[in-house]
Amino acid sequence: MYYRFGKAFYFLSVAFFVFLLLYFYSALPDSVAYQFDEEGFAVSSLSRSGFFYGMVLVFLLINAVVLFPPKMLETKSHRRLHRIFPLGDIFRDYFLTWFYSFGGVVNLSLSLLVFYIHSINNQEEIRSYDLDFVFYLVPFFLIVWIVVLFLLFAGKARQLKSQG
Repeated sequence: MYYRFGKAFYFLSVAFFVFLLLYFYSALPDSVAYQFDEEGFAVSSLSRSGFFYGMVLVFLLINAVVLFPPKMLETKSHRRLHRIFPLGDIFRDYFLTWFYSFGGVVNLSLSLLVFYIHSINNQEEIRSYDLDFVFYLVPFFLIVWIVVLFLLFAGKARQLKSQG
């Protein structure tokens, strides 16, 4: 049941990423800078289309890696994984929820990366230092999700140990 909320969050985060990427792509200059020196001059940059296709590639690769385990569990294509998390097991639902919500958190992180690149390339519209607290949320959420994964595995191990 819970994994449906995780799936909904994941698909909303995909739509949000695609919207932000397309919206900010149209506002980016021809040369997108991602590293600046002390005086504020661009040290490293790449083309606008290179940034766009690079972000699309990163998005597709990360989502393929993150969604591979839950899809294998849902389609029952991996016997060991299905044996550990059989149908009706509460940890199966938690495991699926964790992976889909983790995919959503990763997509939101990529969205914030696109937003940050836009903000440092368009300083007259958005100053990147005004939103520094938002960028600290990314590692916080990733750490929280990883800790929760280890707690899920610890709970499953306790359940398997009690079953004998």
